[in-house]
Amino acid sequence: MKQSNNGPDSQPRPTEGFGVPLTETNPHCFLVRVPKNNKGAVEIVENLGVQAKDNSSEEIVRVILDRPRWTAIRQEVQRIFNNRLKEHKLTTSRWKVGDNPVDRLLGKELCVLAWAVERMDEDNIPVAVRNWMAFRPEERWWLFSMTAMSTGLAHDDDRGWRVALRHALGDVAQHDLFKPRGVTKRADDRSEQSFDLFSHNPTKE
Repeated sequence: MKQSNNGPDSQPRPTEGFGVPLTETNPHCFLVRVPKNNKGAVEIVENLGVQAKDNSSEEIVRVILDRPRWTAIRQEVQRIFNNRLKEHKLTTSRWKVGDNPVDRLLGKELCVLAWAVERMDEDNIPVAVRNWMAFRPEERWWLFSMTAMSTGLAHDDDRGWRVALRHALGDVAQHDLFKPRGVTKRADDRSEQSFDLFSHNPTKE
């Protein structure tokens, strides 16, 4: 999802949910599925859209959160995502019952937090949220990529990177443990900051 270059007077592009463009047919995005039952688990699904090779692989269930854990993170995630959307003059959104479309990069960031808290002691979830907020978006994307390569499915909840994320985000403020080499330099490089809609100044969060 690229940032518009049509000038300050241009109309914001139409979107649905959290930043998913309405101008694209079946875009690559994430869906947060909130059931009507207020005790039902919430699914975070990656919809591969036009990138899917066939219908059977169009969606990947990345994580399933029980309702108390979803409730513990949803408001802060909504606030952070809406701040990012406002920076680019896009329509904000809120979580609702049913399918909530989420931009593919924001969806990756949400997965990182959801993977961290899925089996975490609920008392530690506020710490995990704060640590997640301390990451730059580029760092969250990197963590998603590393985790999704080997333990990115819903049933991988107690293996490898999923366990590492749980401890890194939930134990202490130690997000530097997982910072990819050179990411700070790239993020500070002004020539690259406009490459994507959701590269931003983290101080505004």
